[in-house]
Amino acid sequence: MLSKSIETALNKQIRIEAESSQVYLAMAVWAEVKGLEGISNFMYDQSDEEREHMLKLVKFVNERGGHAHISELNAPNVEFNSFKEMFQKLLEHEVFVSESINELVHISLQEKDYATHNFLQWYVAEQIEEEAVARTILDKINMIGDDKGGLYLFDRDIQQLTVSSAAQTPGAGM
Repeated sequence: MLSKSIETALNKQIRIEAESSQVYLAMAVWAEVKGLEGISNFMYDQSDEEREHMLKLVKFVNERGGHAHISELNAPNVEFNSFKEMFQKLLEHEVFVSESINELVHISLQEKDYATHNFLQWYVAEQIEEEAVARTILDKINMIGDDKGGLYLFDRDIQQLTVSSAAQTPGAGM
């Protein structure tokens, strides 16, 4: 059984994961209308993944005797000055999500809710990976600079991007 404070915190995270899906969706649309097909497809996939993260939390809350709440969402930013700015905003957002997950872990330990703590470890590892991917992409964008040919190749190759994170189990891919 979930305590009310953990249920409230998990419901807050459900909203954050739903908003994350919207953030990626807005970025996908922006990239698509700019002709960046690879980036837009990458972002559409990431949007779907964030929705799956939300659903995993919803199921957990309900299975533990709580009640998952689906609430209104804040509208994401839909305009960017450049694809570099877009990915910088993405990294900032992922850092925010990591901080939120870390706070959830802290609350679960304070309340000695080890089932929730164990469940959240998947999210901790996932956030390490999400931040690593965003940092890797920004490193590649910084290498490209203003080179249009580099942007073309980056847009083509982003869907094959794989990043090995220290949080992954040995031999596990993205």
